[in-house]
Amino acid sequence: MIPLKSQAIQTALVGDWNNAITLNQQILDGEPNDIDTLNRLAFAFLSLGQPKDAKTLYEKVLSLDMKNPIAIRNLKRLNDPTTKKSNIPLNNLFIEESGKTKVIDLLNIADKKIIAHLRSGETLELRIKRNKIFAIDSENQYIGMLPDDICQRLIKFINGGNQYEAYVRTVDSNRVCAFVRETKRMKKFRDQPSFVSTEKSKLSFEMNHHAKAQKSTSHADEEESL
Repeated sequence: MIPLKSQAIQTALVGDWNNAITLNQQILDGEPNDIDTLNRLAFAFLSLGQPKDAKTLYEKVLSLDMKNPIAIRNLKRLNDPTTKKSNIPLNNLFIEESGKTKVIDLLNIADKKIIAHLRSGETLELRIKRNKIFAIDSENQYIGMLPDDICQRLIKFINGGNQYEAYVRTVDSNRVCAFVRETKRMKKFRDQPSFVSTEKSKLSFEMNHHAKAQKSTSHADEEESL
């Protein structure tokens, strides 16, 4: 049988927050001061849009460990006036919109010790450097990078004025999946989606290639007629 703590961790990884609350509360019945469990339970409440319950638990964590980085970071977020006004449950955070959002597996991810502190819904900063886009966490630590094809597309849009936000969607010891959303599109890009599917990209390439071939054949025919 899978240990209760492993089950609780797995529910968080897949975003099953209601079961996460149930399992973590069961653990606390036997270990009321287990810090990892308190943090997991707090984040589950936060993910379902219940900040008061989350804040109470994070404060309890700090009463047991005043330097706990997870509790400090999340309490800071909860006490931020802008966060209070836009406290969106994670169930609604990852709503996908064609052309405006994309779920992306990050490449060259950071060390497991850094990854272990990430939680679903945590904000990531997208930072451009050397024609690459890096994902940085709230502690200014490198988490991973976006694939090259997405970097090339987004860098053009970002430099042109488009704005994006990114969040941790799922995480485990060797994989971080990010959710990236377009939040502002400049008028000059109004007909250009930020993200296109691989199939659409392939189709577009094949159509362009076919058009070029036709154009080349047309030029040859014109030369022969001369």
